[in-house]
Amino acid sequence: MIVHRRLVQLAGDVKGPIAVCVGLGLAVSSAYAAQALLLAGSLAALVRGRWDEAVTLLLWAFAVIAARAALIWLRETVTVWAGALIRAKLRDRLVTKLGELGPAHLTGTRTGQAQTTLVDGVEGLDPYFSRYLPQVVITFTVPTVLVAWLSTVNPAAAAVLGTAVAGVLIIPRFWDATLLRRGRTRWTAFADLASDYLEAMQGMATLRAFGAVGRVGARLATRARELYETTMRQLRVSLVETGVSAFLIQAGTAGAVLAAAAAFAAPGAGTPGPGAWEVFAVLMVAVECFRPVKNLSEYWHAGYLGITAVDGIENLLSARPAAPDTGALTALPGRAGGGAPELRFEGVTFTYPGRERPAVRDVSLTAAPGRTVALVGPSGAGKSTCVSLLLRHLDPQHGRITLNGVDIRDLTLAALRAQIAVVAQDTYLFHGTVADNLRLARPGATDEELVAACRDAGAHDFIAALPDGYATVLGERGATLSGGQRQRVALARALLADAPLLVLDEATSHVDARGEAAIAQALARARNGRTCLVIAHRLSTVRDADHIVVLADGAVAESGGHGDLLAAGGAYTRLVTAQEIPA
Repeated sequence: MIVHRRLVQLAGDVKGPIAVCVGLGLAVSSAYAAQALLLAGSLAALVRGRWDEAVTLLLWAFAVIAARAALIWLRETVTVWAGALIRAKLRDRLVTKLGELGPAHLTGTRTGQAQTTLVDGVEGLDPYFSRYLPQVVITFTVPTVLVAWLSTVNPAAAAVLGTAVAGVLIIPRFWDATLLRRGRTRWTAFADLASDYLEAMQGMATLRAFGAVGRVGARLATRARELYETTMRQLRVSLVETGVSAFLIQAGTAGAVLAAAAAFAAPGAGTPGPGAWEVFAVLMVAVECFRPVKNLSEYWHAGYLGITAVDGIENLLSARPAAPDTGALTALPGRAGGGAPELRFEGVTFTYPGRERPAVRDVSLTAAPGRTVALVGPSGAGKSTCVSLLLRHLDPQHGRITLNGVDIRDLTLAALRAQIAVVAQDTYLFHGTVADNLRLARPGATDEELVAACRDAGAHDFIAALPDGYATVLGERGATLSGGQRQRVALARALLADAPLLVLDEATSHVDARGEAAIAQALARARNGRTCLVIAHRLSTVRDADHIVVLADGAVAESGGHGDLLAAGGAYTRLVTAQEIPA
């Protein structure tokens, strides 16, 4: 019987449903106990030859059985309701926590492990909370009450029964540490295998292209075999515990009945009628003493997956975000009339954990209101890190980033991100309609607003040509669209957000020259009236920027206009020459 401290703390969010399950479980156990005493009385009446009394007690027992059936139906209904509520609340809490942790957390965690925790781990916790924890309370309450009552009837039998119940609850606990340790090992193996399967499915096209499907399949089969062996080792220990518990239950029941029978057969024990009732009562009560213990073992096995998943859940809930939401300002000052903000990086330095060299070092730049600033440089120069710092997925160790002179750390995350719309190089479109994907930016947008945003992004014509127009269901990640179409949908979504600061992170990286030209025209329209930060490898997309900042090894190498930087013959010129872009 494992009651995990952290899981009990988590149960605080759902203590109401758990309390209802406890109450109904106690009511069902009371019905079982009443039935047992009525049956004992009926059998004793038969021994005394009182047929009418036996029939009356038997009829009352049938009435209790009917009432118990109704209680069991109600308990199961409430248990299912409580389980669904518990799963929903816990998943909401975990997803909210993932949102707080942001992308920085997921870069160090395998997607399959997070998915396994959210799906299988939470499913395993359903029976733990809705069945196992209530049964723990019932298991300590019902046998205690029954043994206490039995001690007034037959102290010797009550002593034997109480010792057996205590043994069933205490002795198997010596295996709990081993079970929990092996269970955690099994959960780790299970999560790793789930991650491998998810990764293999996501990369199936690559595996087929390199003829690696068979090799990866063999490796997965080996991992699955290891998980099977880990599970069997765990079950062997669990079966020993089950065997010990079964022995103590049978021995305790037999011992209590023998103690009652010995008292009944002892010289001077009295008339057969009352003595027979005691024997029957001990037999029936012994069964009801151990019934909660048997149910506890059953529910423990049902909720064991959740118990072993507690490490993953606890690690997720206790993780600290790289950029905590500590800001107090819920709106950006200085935006009277809704004008575009001024963006500044002031001596910003950031080093990723575990690395010695900063990803960005003493970066300073200014994007005046309504102007476009481009960040360029070779791969690894720090451009994407600057975007992550601006969105506060990360916080700089030195320096600050401001909007209209306000440190973005003084804004709440919701207020900050309401100022920024992002078109990233890896556009993510969800399984759903085109309209659903667009309304992620603004759920209340009208159809007319959707069309207007898509026209500005150059996306309306191809969307209108889809089989169901804006109601067309896109495949996962927008797989039914071309790269350029996905980018234009993403741009339309950003425009629909109507944020004053637009970040274009490699927005044309996955399209051909013709598609790049079409998107460039849409981007030019999108930048009107907004402060814009453009991240680009393709320098042809930044020639018209008001200011260009060249990053090299995380630091600003040079900055200026396109013509001035070419004339200087420095880092920018070398980048242009490498891409053969005409001056």
